[in-house]
Amino acid sequence: MSRLTSVTLLGALLVMGCAPAPQSGRGFTLPNGDVKRGQAVFVELQCHACHQVDGVKLEVAEDATDMAVRLGGKVNRIQTYGELVTSIINPSHKVAKGYVKEEVTKDDEGKESRMRNYNEVMTVQQLIDLVKFLQSHYELKPYEPTDYPNLHVAN
Repeated sequence: MSRLTSVTLLGALLVMGCAPAPQSGRGFTLPNGDVKRGQAVFVELQCHACHQVDGVKLEVAEDATDMAVRLGGKVNRIQTYGELVTSIINPSHKVAKGYVKEEVTKDDEGKESRMRNYNEVMTVQQLIDLVKFLQSHYELKPYEPTDYPNLHVAN
């Protein structure tokens, strides 16, 4: 095999290896949503039965639980658009820090997810607006460097 053919074949393999997997979310975005409509969706779908959004006061939900998963606020890393969408359409994929998985993913009757699957209930527009509402309540904490004391070594 000639050197040129080998280099071409190697280049093609490298490019194919860099291509995203068929189920990758790369490049996926939805249109921009509306924060007020998103808050209305949050209430309409009774999300506030288990979730509290930082800085948002809502009436107690009809079937409120004593578990309050906090959303929003000052965080070290902003939730990406994709993470918020995934958390809504596949709620049991990841459990927030500080919560025991079995308590969050099992309801009182032992069914698999406390958060019901809204995929057949929620419209795409509701999803778009809900994500916009949630995103608007996250704030990135400013980076605070470690304050090291000025150490002097005695001679």
